Amino acid sequence: MTTTVPVTDKVTTLAEAISAHVRDGMTVALEGFSHLIPFAAAHEIIRQGRRDLTLCRMTPDIVSDQLVAAGCVSKLVASFFASGSAGSLHELRRRIERHDPAPLEVEEYSHYGMVCRYQAGAAGLPFFPLRSYAGSDLPELNPRIRLTTDPYTGDSVYVVPPLTPDVTIIHAQRADRAGNVQVWGITGVQQEAVYAARTAIVLVEEIVDDEVVRSDPNRTLLPAHAVDAIVVCPRGAHPSYAQGYYDRDCAFYRNWTPISKDPAALQNWIDEWIRGTRDHEEYLARLGDDHWAGLAVGSRPSGSVDYGSRL
Repeated sequence: MTTTVPVTDKVTTLAEAISAHVRDGMTVALEGFSHLIPFAAAHEIIRQGRRDLTLCRMTPDIVSDQLVAAGCVSKLVASFFASGSAGSLHELRRRIERHDPAPLEVEEYSHYGMVCRYQAGAAGLPFFPLRSYAGSDLPELNPRIRLTTDPYTGDSVYVVPPLTPDVTIIHAQRADRAGNVQVWGITGVQQEAVYAARTAIVLVEEIVDDEVVRSDPNRTLLPAHAVDAIVVCPRGAHPSYAQGYYDRDCAFYRNWTPISKDPAALQNWIDEWIRGTRDHEEYLARLGDDHWAGLAVGSRPSGSVDYGSRL
């Protein structure tokens, strides 16, 4: 007699996922490298008024500027501060350079240092060694980057501690209802950040049938056992992009510099576009159909492979 193991349906709403899993004072990672940045999740964190978060993010870009300006973040663990090559992050600059309107605690690493921290967290390691800090000023600025002795050679080597967020949130192209998540294009450090976290929320452009996932298993970046909640959130990476679904909103990135440079304009933007919208769907509708038409992408299927089947 065969038995069927029931599949847990992990699909929920964005509001429910943030309400259930993100609490004040938590360490929250929002990852996605240029591509698939979970902006919709950040906006929902702002709507729900979370406070005193430690935000972990490689390249703390516009999404970080928004969360800090909204009063959600008290500490930033990050690398390479930039607005997607489109200008400065003026809220972060005010907080860090002038403590205006309040200081922001910053723990800075290199990109590779952040990757190593996530890898150590995912693997349950006490630290991760790397050589790239030799000759850098970062160890002087960040006491958590430490120099130790290689027990095999006696040489000196830098190490960084594991990073284990309370929650990691990412965006992806698709998943099945059980939580098997598929990604293509730039993947960044999403896999490591999810495995390092105690809880993982994944926003996706669409839910697909199990057979779709099984037909192309190598695109499954995260298996269901690593994911706690799946949120169907089309265009949830805007103004970044989702490969195959919509393009990067470069005009938004360029416009962010004058918005963030003026504290009043920045707060007005947050009030209008985030707090002033009920949910992500209303945010999308407010942008308008013409806006989305300008970000549309054409079809460009990849080549197919034959996995074979036992005869």
